[in-house]
Amino acid sequence: MKIVILDGSAANPGDISWGALEEFGEVTAYSTTSKEQLIGRMQDAECAITNKTVFDKEVFDKLPNLKYIGVLATGYNVVDLEAATEHGVTVTNVPEYATFATAQHTMALLLELTNRTGLHSASVMNGDWCRCPQFCYFLAPLTELAGKTIHIIGPGKIGKRVAMIASGFGMKVTATPHDTSLTGTTADLSGTAVRYLEFEEGVSKADVVSLHCPLTDGTREIINRDSLALFKPGALLINCARGPVVDESAVREALDSGLLGGYGADVVCVEPMLTDNPLLGAPNCVITPHIAWTPVETRIRLIDMAAENLRAFLDGNPVNKVN
Repeated sequence: MKIVILDGSAANPGDISWGALEEFGEVTAYSTTSKEQLIGRMQDAECAITNKTVFDKEVFDKLPNLKYIGVLATGYNVVDLEAATEHGVTVTNVPEYATFATAQHTMALLLELTNRTGLHSASVMNGDWCRCPQFCYFLAPLTELAGKTIHIIGPGKIGKRVAMIASGFGMKVTATPHDTSLTGTTADLSGTAVRYLEFEEGVSKADVVSLHCPLTDGTREIINRDSLALFKPGALLINCARGPVVDESAVREALDSGLLGGYGADVVCVEPMLTDNPLLGAPNCVITPHIAWTPVETRIRLIDMAAENLRAFLDGNPVNKVN
């Protein structure tokens, strides 16, 4: 089997191995692949491994040998599933590989906003502590999380893990569930008591709102001017879900006005980030370049799971099939 990895540099910039996939055939790995390069690189290939390289209807029409697309991610919106099915192409994804890493990164963003570690480290490295007359100093107010309430939008696998970690910090945890019939109940999430609240009530009572919902028509810009108006003044917002679940212009206005005490995100609406993104230069704003999933252990798990998906397909019993 000829296997082509189209945009491998995100998952594997060279520090780990594609060996798990090489077991199944000849592997050719490209760092990135443009739309113009895609057809040429996939000629005669039966298997494509993609992260963000798009497979639309036009692509399928030009690749009659293609039998399998392994999406090297949980999200699979880069593939036209209807066209894939029409052409007899199986599409799989890799769910839940980054649960631990994403929950960890969520807390890293939150702690940066509450403890301002980066700000103070930069100051120390600049020599400010050497010139200080006192044994300590702080450049911005710091926040203790114990006793604060974190409200989780989307208590799936990642949201539940965040709830557990937040509880370990002494935080109270509430959540807006996908199943609205659970509203008003209390759930035990891995030993953490979580009160399920309607969205409006949850965000209005929270000191921290953390987004872990999928991007759907119902969640697109769920954080907007109207919903931000419900927030406690000075509340913190964390987004490790998808960029478009927030209205970035509204978030910038809330940061400028002080309505939001801080915004931490690993995602933006258009990636790579555009130079006119309203969050560039925003006060009390921490943004990382979509790296929550990138610890080395997580990326090895991702490739291993993608290989197991391919193995199952070749054995005639596909798993994690999305079409």
